[in-house]
Amino acid sequence: MLSLRHFIEHLVILVVCSSLLVAADSNSVSETGSVYQVLRNYGLPMGLLPKGVKNFSLDDSGKFQVHLDHACNAKFESEMLYDMNVMGTLQFGKIEGLSGISAQDLFLWLPVVEIRVDIPSSGLIYFNVSLASKQFPLSSFETPRDCLASSVEDLQEVTQITKTLSKIQSGKLQHKFKEENAVL
Repeated sequence: MLSLRHFIEHLVILVVCSSLLVAADSNSVSETGSVYQVLRNYGLPMGLLPKGVKNFSLDDSGKFQVHLDHACNAKFESEMLYDMNVMGTLQFGKIEGLSGISAQDLFLWLPVVEIRVDIPSSGLIYFNVSLASKQFPLSSFETPRDCLASSVEDLQEVTQITKTLSKIQSGKLQHKFKEENAVL
């Protein structure tokens, strides 16, 4: 009888501890789950997203969505434009399939499709736009920046450029597909 009693006590302790761990795990999502801390956990700087992000989601595969109150611009070495919705897939040291962030280069807004930190000790971060890659000092993105409301003209220009680049890439893919099938 004594051993059954000890077994039940241990079982109760195990159930209570398990419940506490589950509760702590769900709390850690909200406590460490600011989008800025999530970026850090993935080996990325917190300043990739502007100040004031309050609503975001992240699934088990690394797909995330960030919702801002309004589209806005943040100033780094070059200016960045953030749509109201930013989406992508997080992997350690990079974001792939990114949409909702554009970088200004000369007078054009180019959609950023990937951000990566290859070697953190290099102090560099790479932004891939549809046609090229640009590197920046990693230190420029250590803290989230203020984000000022974007003008309608900026948003229209980015939308037009994004559509044009998609058509160009689609045409390149179609051309490549035709070449490969012509050989067969």
